Amino acid sequence: MDIRRMLVLVVVARAGSLTAAAARLNYTVSAVSQQIGQLEDEAGQPLVERRPRGVTLTESGRAVVRHAEQIERAVQAAHEELEEIAGLRTGTLRLGTIPTVTESFLPAAIAAFRERHPRVDLRIHSAQRSGIGHLLEAREIDLAITWMREVQDTSDTAGTSTELIFREPNVLLVPAGHELAQRRTVKMEDLRHEPWIIRTSPNVLAVLEEACEAAGFAPIVSFEARSYQEAQAMVAVGMGIALVPQLSLYSLREDIAVISAVTPRPPTRRIVLARRRGERLSPAGAAMGQILMEAGRAWKAAQG
Repeated sequence: MDIRRMLVLVVVARAGSLTAAAARLNYTVSAVSQQIGQLEDEAGQPLVERRPRGVTLTESGRAVVRHAEQIERAVQAAHEELEEIAGLRTGTLRLGTIPTVTESFLPAAIAAFRERHPRVDLRIHSAQRSGIGHLLEAREIDLAITWMREVQDTSDTAGTSTELIFREPNVLLVPAGHELAQRRTVKMEDLRHEPWIIRTSPNVLAVLEEACEAAGFAPIVSFEARSYQEAQAMVAVGMGIALVPQLSLYSLREDIAVISAVTPRPPTRRIVLARRRGERLSPAGAAMGQILMEAGRAWKAAQG
């Protein structure tokens, strides 16, 4: 049965006449009568009894009104819940993040979001870059903060819309006793004979390979680390040097040195907000997105 016509019958029942119902609905009396007639055609039986001073419901009419009122309450509840969500007074936000962000500026963003919107249920999923894409595609998260190479292939952003937060330079890690440890800058071509330590990831390796290729050589990888902290440990004992993102230096060992300027073109990566292409963020997602932009750029400014 047509729900709109069922709801018209509810108004008729409450008003007690077609004339009064028409006034409440801002319809003509004939329009209300037509709606009721069509509803009776759908029901296959009379729903109202027309009397000189109004109408009364038949037994079938009362049954339709009972179900229609349940629909009316459900619609009203939906409106109220949407207003709560729009006002960020309820709802759930599932955020994806990469570990280097989790360990750097994400805590400040979480604190700001919870202070402003304490009733929104915030859930965090941490994953490596490749995992973030899968989580978005599987709809297990609504919004993500991740990284992208400066040079992307088309499959890298398929189905995903991104917004730049900041560009993050990579820095060079060397053992504290290395001959380069006291230098402020270094040229990539001066590193052609050095063994390299990388974090296990095709995309991380691609950043290093692109930088070395621009300097005219291919890197010799001596160790593949599971984390940037493991990479630092291997640098410290002389297994090689490492090119790592600035975000990974939240916990820096004392027995390694950081060379912050690699010339002539320091490798960079883009820290971005990512979401499913063509879909609008929820109010909570939009609010968190703005907070992440602010927190990320504040962190970047503080690094100089």
